Amino acid sequence: MTPPEPTRPATHPQPHPRARAWSRIARAVIGTAYPWAPGHLVLGPDDTDVTPERLHPAFHGALDWHSCVHMQWSLVTLLTRYAYALGEQECAAARSLLEERLTATHLAAEVDYLRARPGFERPYGWAWAAQLAAATAGLADVLPQARGWADDLTPLADLLAERILAHLPRQAYPVRHGKHQNDAFALLLLRDAYRRLGRDDVVRACGDAARRWFGDDSPLATDDEPSGSDFLSPALTEALLMTEVLGPDEGAAWLDRALPGLGAGRHEHLLEVPRVLDPTDGQGAHLLGLALSRAWALRTLAPWVQDAAAARLREAAEEQEGAVLEQITAGDFMATHWLVSFALLADPAEGGG
Repeated sequence: MTPPEPTRPATHPQPHPRARAWSRIARAVIGTAYPWAPGHLVLGPDDTDVTPERLHPAFHGALDWHSCVHMQWSLVTLLTRYAYALGEQECAAARSLLEERLTATHLAAEVDYLRARPGFERPYGWAWAAQLAAATAGLADVLPQARGWADDLTPLADLLAERILAHLPRQAYPVRHGKHQNDAFALLLLRDAYRRLGRDDVVRACGDAARRWFGDDSPLATDDEPSGSDFLSPALTEALLMTEVLGPDEGAAWLDRALPGLGAGRHEHLLEVPRVLDPTDGQGAHLLGLALSRAWALRTLAPWVQDAAAARLREAAEEQEGAVLEQITAGDFMATHWLVSFALLADPAEGGG
């Protein structure tokens, strides 16, 4: 079976029963200054004024830099997909927060910070920052106010493009584990973002790295998944990337070779909801995100397998998502500061299902 060419549906406002609650929790956590995990590389004895708003005027709150970035992406995405469901009051509140954070002055400070620290937030934060830039550019088509945000994010996106083009050829091996350093996840988001931003050079570089790192994989070892603090499935995330990069014919052959029997009795543990014994622990809460990222992957991969297997993948995706929905807004801060973003990745309106 050759699946259809994967496509991303056009974004448009539509109903969503949780959109307003997701927007509210995104705003709440972005506005929560502490606890804060800065990841700050001190460059000298005078580099000790470590306060959230000084270091990161655009991206402080939500515990850490990358979470603040992708929770702002969540607000932009909610405004793009679900403005009707948000209602005017919540739309206005989301726009106000973004207007406050995404200013030329604030983003210039972020660019200066990243320019001084070339490895900061590579690759996860890079990928989400590129996604934020692409999302705001898309929102600007329907919300004129977002044009300023998109323009002011352009220097950040351009700096990261330079960094990606310079870094990828120098990295011999991919990072495959299920956390922030996972290169398949980063390449997937970067390739998508820079495609929408019109940077074909970055798209090609990401595709070349994907082929070099993962093109010959077969079969993928999944017996050790998940690890105790994964929020990504290494195997499923790699499959998302490679089917997207390789296209219908090559991608189908790669998936059959790398994950044979997916949805048809093999790799069943990847379809099971992860057990989370302590959702207030930051590392344990990662497994809540794993359920959502698996739901995203399973929905997107469903069209690539035979009908009965596709139905099984979609059923498992529903189970994974349903098991953690309440934690997205009602859970501990260690879950709520980031889960909306992964819920939006898993959104059936955007997935392959």
